[in-house]
Amino acid sequence: MPANLTADYRKAEAAYRQASEPAERLACLKDMLRTIPKHKGTDHLQADIKTRIKELTAELSGGGKGARRSGPIHAIHVEGAAQIALLGPPNSGKSSLHARLTGSHTPIGPYPLTTHEPIPGMLPHEDALLQLIDLPAISADYMEPWTVNALQPADGAMLVIDIADPECVDQVPEILEQLGKKKVYLTEHWPGAPRADVDSDDEDSDPFRIELPTVLVANKSDLDPEPDDVRILEELLGVSYPTMFCSAQTGQGCDGIAPFLFDALGVVRIYTKSPGKPFERDKPFTVRRGDTIHDVARLVHKDFAQGLRYARVWGEGVFDGQQVGTDHVVSDGEIVELHLK
Repeated sequence: MPANLTADYRKAEAAYRQASEPAERLACLKDMLRTIPKHKGTDHLQADIKTRIKELTAELSGGGKGARRSGPIHAIHVEGAAQIALLGPPNSGKSSLHARLTGSHTPIGPYPLTTHEPIPGMLPHEDALLQLIDLPAISADYMEPWTVNALQPADGAMLVIDIADPECVDQVPEILEQLGKKKVYLTEHWPGAPRADVDSDDEDSDPFRIELPTVLVANKSDLDPEPDDVRILEELLGVSYPTMFCSAQTGQGCDGIAPFLFDALGVVRIYTKSPGKPFERDKPFTVRRGDTIHDVARLVHKDFAQGLRYARVWGEGVFDGQQVGTDHVVSDGEIVELHLK
């Protein structure tokens, strides 16, 4: 039976997809439930909305008086150019890698399930930053019930495995199965890379489906350096994610992670300046490949986008100080001078 969703519902759903804070998502869910047509064609969607409302309400209230809360307020606000979630099985060295890359003081131990809540850290690349979120391990038997909400604001994922552990061949499909039960899907398609057109009508109709571009990070590569073993592992896992090899212990291969993520995400750094003044090289705004002057103005100030008349730009492909319109597609490293009406 067709859902025949209304314009008001579509608006509430779009707001939910854009929301990153738990309270904001809860308000959007209530709007979705209020505006969704009530008939058999939407029964399953109504049930999903009610379940999400119940979960977020429990999270925000701490589960009510005398109740044990299911987890911390775990949807961490995005900072830097993007947010990347670190996922993996127990004892894969995920937290050690997070500490190596960000300098965080994440708990590390030789026993499983050391990490109990989301731990943020910042990964530098030249003059910009990525936010890495270390999440609790996932196994065939257990995944923190709030993991799906923690993944809501993420732009991508690093799936960290212990390449020296033969059990990693079984652990990856177990993690994918656990995430799939919550409608979280790890995909090989990164926004910075070309992608073939796909029919996504069914996927787009589910507001709770989360797709995260993923890189498989084979940790502890210093313990298993044979190239043939690496190729065999990729075949056995049966996944086609981009793959990187590193050692959190020695640092081997870790230098390539930040450049890969920035390129795969299509991050573009833009430097702004006021008329007659120099620009600041150490404080770029970050947008994505294909974004425009209008998108940059919206980051500078919410009112700038509406009042923007034109911009002058300096960079590759333009002459110095060239006047461009608001639909000019920006390039990495461009300097932008905004002019208002």
